[in-house]
Amino acid sequence: MEYGILSIAIPLLTIALAIITKDVIVSLMGGIFIGFLVLNGYDPFAAFLALFDGIIALFAEGWIAKTIFFIIMVGAVIKLLTISGAVDSFVAYLSQKSEKIDSPHGAMMLAYLVGIVIFIESSITSLVAGTVAKPLCDKNEVSREKLAYICDSTSAPVCSLIPLNGWGALLLGLIVTAVDSNVISGDPVTLLIASIPYNFYAIITLVVVLAVIYWKIDIGPMKDAKPQPYIEVSQSADIVASPYKMLLPILVMVFAVPVGLYLTGDGDIFKGSGSTSVYYAVIVTLLFMYLYFVLGKSLTHQRYFEGLYEGIGEMIPVGLIMVFALLIGKVIGELGTAAYLADLLSGNISPVYMPLFIFLVSGITAFSTGTSWGTFSIMMPIGLALGAAMGLDLPLVIAAVISGGIFGDHASPISDSTIISSMAADCNHMDHVRTQLPYALMGGALASVAFLIAGWMTL
Repeated sequence: MEYGILSIAIPLLTIALAIITKDVIVSLMGGIFIGFLVLNGYDPFAAFLALFDGIIALFAEGWIAKTIFFIIMVGAVIKLLTISGAVDSFVAYLSQKSEKIDSPHGAMMLAYLVGIVIFIESSITSLVAGTVAKPLCDKNEVSREKLAYICDSTSAPVCSLIPLNGWGALLLGLIVTAVDSNVISGDPVTLLIASIPYNFYAIITLVVVLAVIYWKIDIGPMKDAKPQPYIEVSQSADIVASPYKMLLPILVMVFAVPVGLYLTGDGDIFKGSGSTSVYYAVIVTLLFMYLYFVLGKSLTHQRYFEGLYEGIGEMIPVGLIMVFALLIGKVIGELGTAAYLADLLSGNISPVYMPLFIFLVSGITAFSTGTSWGTFSIMMPIGLALGAAMGLDLPLVIAAVISGGIFGDHASPISDSTIISSMAADCNHMDHVRTQLPYALMGGALASVAFLIAGWMTL
């Protein structure tokens, strides 16, 4: 059954509610209920049951359960780093070693460079950048919203430009499927690598973030973002300036991810499971932290587990947001939002404009669904089929889908990446959405011009 304009109206209503009320969970639940109401013939009782049964059904999918538990347990990692004095030790170390780092520019550049260097997985990129830079940003009066923007705008773009990770595994799999189905021809790895220079939104976003840091470009709501006071959690007067207590657990988590990808992919990192890898990476990290902090007498056995439970508890609201964001993505999939958008906008479009069209439709899809990976899965087959039929440059088509997915994801308040970046910077989720949106729209506008020019030049 086709639902026409309703398939677009429902996600847009959910997004509008989130922006107006600033209550993401209630807004998501409302959108999900209305979606199920339409899907169940406007029977409110059936929609009510479908909503709460749908929450339980999500956990039947292993990757979803692992992702949710990963998010919750990362809260424990962050809490343990805080109560052990690791954060204060790291800030003291940076303050001693470099005056340039212990400054507003230095604090933001630290987050930016961490985001660039760690390209293993977008969630880990945001979390590590936020955890490492947050205390230094607070100390130097950089707002949490600015930090969340830097975390969010380096994570997905970097992971898409250096696809030696779960992103590369997904994208390569979608291209391989198109080749195996004879939709397109060519070597999938070559096509994916050739698409990287055309990934305009990711490239532009990284440049814009750098400009924002160096020239303190605050536009829109970011002008009103206020820094949080820096409060040293450790009460000891003898803070030992050292990077190790902070960095060793994070390095364990970062390096555990490619190991997990290698093992779950039977020796091929591109075939590994991203959700399984990050899930076990955080478990390994917590085990390492127990041995490191308890045996090193930074924490007692009892205080370790108190911190573990406190951190998990603090992440429950974030976990709930992620659950409802995933569920509304499934509802939107059943409503056929992406297919309707493609049919609505395709018509008789000149090949010159097709890369721009694919970028915009991918962006709208990601904005409406809140997921870049879901957008890739939906739009890559459509984009490659259109590209092959119209004789377009296939790497440009692949890049248009990737760029559009990241752009829409950055602009959407129901996106998993915005949720995780808010969590990493410890700022209000909707405040992060509002302050990041002008920058995302700027990057989207510049990328649109780039795709229009590239479409003309490659024909």
